[in-house]
Amino acid sequence: MSKKTPTTKSKPASKPAPDAAANDKARAGALAKLNAKPDATAKDAPATPTAATTVAQGAKPAKGGGKNAKAAKGSPTAERGAKGGKTAKGAKDAKAPKTKPAKVAKPKRISALDAAAKVLAESDRPLRAIDMIEVMHAKGLWSSPAGRTPAASVYAAITREISARGKDSRFRKVDRGMFASTPAAKAEKGA
Repeated sequence: MSKKTPTTKSKPASKPAPDAAANDKARAGALAKLNAKPDATAKDAPATPTAATTVAQGAKPAKGGGKNAKAAKGSPTAERGAKGGKTAKGAKDAKAPKTKPAKVAKPKRISALDAAAKVLAESDRPLRAIDMIEVMHAKGLWSSPAGRTPAASVYAAITREISARGKDSRFRKVDRGMFASTPAAKAEKGA
């Protein structure tokens, strides 16, 4: 028994676009001119192509006397016969340079821990973390940017400061979940 091999259909060769044939002729003519012996008039000719040279190469001249007509004469877009959009390499846009808006000085935002220390220093009794959050929000000292449990975050920060600083801490734990300000923190607040 013989195995059948899959056959693939080959795509027919695509025909070159009519513009491609014209461009090939134009390139061949340009190469012939370059390979020809230079004469005295070629030295005096300007370096940039003019409308007459682009027409001689097979491209369409720019239509009308629009504001981009001069820039489009030597552009690759004009050689293809395309319309609008691109300008010559040397042409610059008339747009003004972008300027950044002046920054407005924002007041420095106080941290949740600093706000809690301030609230406890002003309070005459110990507070829970959730009560501190409510007072901070009411006085406008601090508000949670996007936290779901700001009270838990403040509670954890206070306990970290107490364990890290020891006697130098601004907080002291009075009871389970209750914190008060140390006398040193109250003295700083009054000074």
